[in-house]
Amino acid sequence: MSTGPGRVGAAAVALVATTAEVLAHPELDEDLLAPWERRRLAGIRVPARRDDVVAARLLLRLCASRVTGLPPRDVTPAQRCPGCGRDGHGRPYLPDHPGLGASLSHADGLAAAVVGPSPVGVDVEPLTRRPGPVPVLRRLLPHDEVDAACAEPDPGPALLRLWVRREALFKAGRDDVRLTEWTDRRREAVVALAGADGADGADGADGADGADGADGGLLPSLSLGQAPPSGR
Repeated sequence: MSTGPGRVGAAAVALVATTAEVLAHPELDEDLLAPWERRRLAGIRVPARRDDVVAARLLLRLCASRVTGLPPRDVTPAQRCPGCGRDGHGRPYLPDHPGLGASLSHADGLAAAVVGPSPVGVDVEPLTRRPGPVPVLRRLLPHDEVDAACAEPDPGPALLRLWVRREALFKAGRDDVRLTEWTDRRREAVVALAGADGADGADGADGADGADGADGGLLPSLSLGQAPPSGR
């Protein structure tokens, strides 16, 4: 598996891939999922959506493996809802590594995940998706940011970037963390990453094609020091 400049033990690791790339990866298999995850999958009736969920959960294990040095099979993510306090849904975390933050995302054939030593959040959406309608977005997002996006000649891409950035911050659980957003054109995806200062590796810059190689096409871990500034 080619990780480019990335290395095990990095401060944070973020990965983006297509669902097909994840499911074909030699280190990852649905058998890695916990019984509670399989029970949740049983309720998903659309095969493509089920595959997306599986891919995101496996990609999270791969991120944790790169950070901790453990094999993906020895990583055991869990989920807990900050609202109701119950397990099995809500924000992912690593019970055996309480000092690490974790986040995952999936959408229409895409998956993304991040693990790092702080609260983190990630969101991925297809490049062609258009959030809306605008009145709803104004209720969910800052009015001035929505208005600025709508003032552009083509508001759709700007609104999408705004949406993924706010989703990443929401998943991180705080607004005072570093935020990076970029476009992976090979996978036709827009990605936002919140809170992963010092993430290791380099790739995924705005307009980049993404990474290839023996990795099976997975994006190497993201370096926030070399990634484009938020808003591009």
